[in-house]
Amino acid sequence: HVQLVESGGGSVQAGGSLRLSCAASGYRYSSNCMGWFRQAPGKEPEGVAAQRDAATYYADSVKGRFTISRDNANNTVYLQMNTLLPEDTAMYYCAEDRLACLKGPHSSLDRNEYKYWGQGTQVTVS
Repeated sequence: HVQLVESGGGSVQAGGSLRLSCAASGYRYSSNCMGWFRQAPGKEPEGVAAQRDAATYYADSVKGRFTISRDNANNTVYLQMNTLLPEDTAMYYCAEDRLACLKGPHSSLDRNEYKYWGQGTQVTVS
């Protein structure tokens, strides 16, 4: 059974940084596609970043500010968020799927392509 547990959310002032973590368990995931998504109140969910092996994908809204990375030895994926803006305020979720990233950049950031999800961690930027 796949489990994804996010942590690292919190409140930060605009211009600050946060690093989110997503601990994965229940399977070998080193070649799977891992993604970060977010949803703000009243808005549609948005794909933020995704990674499979050396390939990474980012939403235009976070390019140059957010970085996705993973530590395969510890089954953890990270989202380093710098220069945070108030519009980055949202619940952030990590997700996993074997195939999403293989279908191209658009699918890599499409929540409908992902099978497993964490419970989310809140990020608030003021």
